[in-house]
Amino acid sequence: MFLGQYEHSIDDKGRLTIPARYRDLLVDGAVITQGFDPNLIVLSPASFQILIDRVSETSITDPTARDLRRLLFGHADQIDIDRVGRMLIPSFLRDSAELKTNVTILGMGKYFEIWPTDIWDAHSKASLNSEANSQRFTAFELSVR
Repeated sequence: MFLGQYEHSIDDKGRLTIPARYRDLLVDGAVITQGFDPNLIVLSPASFQILIDRVSETSITDPTARDLRRLLFGHADQIDIDRVGRMLIPSFLRDSAELKTNVTILGMGKYFEIWPTDIWDAHSKASLNSEANSQRFTAFELSVR
């Protein structure tokens, strides 16, 4: 499971070192794609296949479904993790997420996100408003059983 938050740097060649805890989950490589925020999403091939299956159930005549396919699949690329634990992020994805040097890797359970650190810091700070969170997350009916 991808958990936690890590700050890393992208080198001049566009390579990013993956946290050691994540590498065992990516032995078969990974798929990277544009996120729904100003970020990138990285999934195992098996998790990406589940996403493909779910999105493929939508109608190609639905313009919103087509936009979702374009976002997820048109911006996706299969990547390998090298022997020292780095992945090469394609330049078109670095550009689309405005990734420069400093990035934050954020575990999201079955996938992880890559954010520009400055954008993540602002987003994270805004999302920590406990009063607002108690109202906006009520619909999820979260409980520990």
